[in-house]
Amino acid sequence: MSDSTKARPVVLDVWYDLQCPDCHSALEDLRALRARYGSRLEPRLRHYPLEKHKHAYAAAQAAEEAAEQGQGWPYAEALLARTADLAAKGEPVLLDVARELGLDAEEFDTALIDGRHLLIVDADQAEGKAIGVTGTPTYVIDGERLDGGKSQAGLRERIEEIVERLSPDTA
Repeated sequence: MSDSTKARPVVLDVWYDLQCPDCHSALEDLRALRARYGSRLEPRLRHYPLEKHKHAYAAAQAAEEAAEQGQGWPYAEALLARTADLAAKGEPVLLDVARELGLDAEEFDTALIDGRHLLIVDADQAEGKAIGVTGTPTYVIDGERLDGGKSQAGLRERIEEIVERLSPDTA
């Protein structure tokens, strides 16, 4: 199969708050989906920082800087593993995680000060509001919104059903 005839991956928009304990819990399902489907599934991190999480907005900006430095998902996963630490210690945790991943922490600090990623975070949040996202995590796949903020139960199975329907494994 040539590159031009390859099926496009199924896009899974994942609306996250990087200080959200429920989003941290949902990581296991997301990792399993990525492992199972590989290039057939394209999970996209979308930002939806909740007001109740004081450092979530800065965390979203930091995740965008990590993406710019080629480590978007690893950074998001590492930060989600430290939601309690972020809540307790604040923005220094954003720089600590960047350093741990070998990223340019000085550039992170500059990005948070100059606000270079504000528009991306604001656009994601506005789009989320427009499609009815009210909590995190929320998934959107093939036009269907799945609310993981209430419960993760059954969501991975529903996402798998949709991926199988849209991208049957022909191997």
